[in-house]
Amino acid sequence: MKVLIVGSGGREHALAWKVAQSPKVTEVICAPGNAGTAAVGRNVDIGANDLDGLLAFAESEKIGLTIVGPEDPLCRGIVDKFDAKGLVAFGPTAAGARLEGSKAFCKQFMRDQGVATSDFGVFTEVAPAEAYIDSRTVGQVVKADGLAAGKGVIVCSTPAEAKAAVRQMLVDHRFGEAGASILVEDRVEGEEASFMALCDGLRVVPLASSQDHKRALDGDEGPNTGGMGAYSPAPVVTDELAKRIMAEVMQPLARGMAQAGTPYRGVLYAGLMISGDALNVLEINCRFGDPETQPVLARLQTDLTTLLGAAASGGLAGLEPQWDPRPALCVVMAAGGYPGSYDKGHVIEGIDAAQESDDVVVFHAGTTYDDSDHNGGRIVSSGGRVLGVTAFGDTIAEAQQNAYTATRKISWPDVQYRTDIGNRAVNR
Repeated sequence: MKVLIVGSGGREHALAWKVAQSPKVTEVICAPGNAGTAAVGRNVDIGANDLDGLLAFAESEKIGLTIVGPEDPLCRGIVDKFDAKGLVAFGPTAAGARLEGSKAFCKQFMRDQGVATSDFGVFTEVAPAEAYIDSRTVGQVVKADGLAAGKGVIVCSTPAEAKAAVRQMLVDHRFGEAGASILVEDRVEGEEASFMALCDGLRVVPLASSQDHKRALDGDEGPNTGGMGAYSPAPVVTDELAKRIMAEVMQPLARGMAQAGTPYRGVLYAGLMISGDALNVLEINCRFGDPETQPVLARLQTDLTTLLGAAASGGLAGLEPQWDPRPALCVVMAAGGYPGSYDKGHVIEGIDAAQESDDVVVFHAGTTYDDSDHNGGRIVSSGGRVLGVTAFGDTIAEAQQNAYTATRKISWPDVQYRTDIGNRAVNR
């Protein structure tokens, strides 16, 4: 069958790369894709938010399975549109995607289902938000309620910082409409981890654990980003803790969605804070994480098309993903200045050299081909996060070493990346 993958980032390249390995798949098509997806399939010039264009294309091409990568089209109802036409699409309906599309809805839903999450308030005006901050005795996190590409979160250490963050969102409109309503929630300490599971509306099947690195700079300093690197598995998620996450987070959420008349089919992604025996849910996302997907799918040994097709059609019963026992680690190479302003169009050198080893794969995110005479059809940067250099190792330390050895072979003007991805796991 033909498989259509919606999106253009590193997650979508990883999905395309893994789907292309399936004997069931005759062609992989990415809309709009990037320079990396063009090497494993066919790119078509349809934007991820052009829902009508994607639907018309899927109908005309007789697409057997559509996999939606980013959250935006999911929240806009792309799966609802495909369902109405009898087309199989992997991802939640708009009702399910509200878990990511509205942080206020998500926090209240978690509360209703008995899922552990920190205290919070929801505000649209400055004065009540500042009064709430003054009433709290711990640090606060200020979040834009809507979608902000993973950047709408400001972690604050003092009341003054929290009040400044409130004003950035409600007065300066830093995140536009996404920040017209905000959450102020208690800051919780511990070690973060990402836990993704497949849901078919009733059953929940866990995927391998992972850990993301959200801050832009080494030592978890600097502003929040879409993610600067990840590794899988996350040692902090023990087998016992994974069972707790399924029982205390994933299954209650899936059960609650079904009871509300909106069965959830797709990826349930929980961003967790773990401190000893305490488990706290920071956020729920409605799609594969980026860059967590890169090391997780690199380790997946089960046919991805089978898993996602089963989730989309309510058939996960009896399916259990198999994993390469070796850890994998992904280093995100970004444009200088990201997550702020940055330049595009720089020629990227060294990608082929970086993946000469069978243990390394370079996933493209913000890349495209420049076919001008000047660049001779070479790959150029086109986004903030540009590449995700992903490597295996027999240990997490070896995976880290292999990833950074490969990363250092790639260059373009003003490239930036963290040099400490995986340190927490290595130091354990």
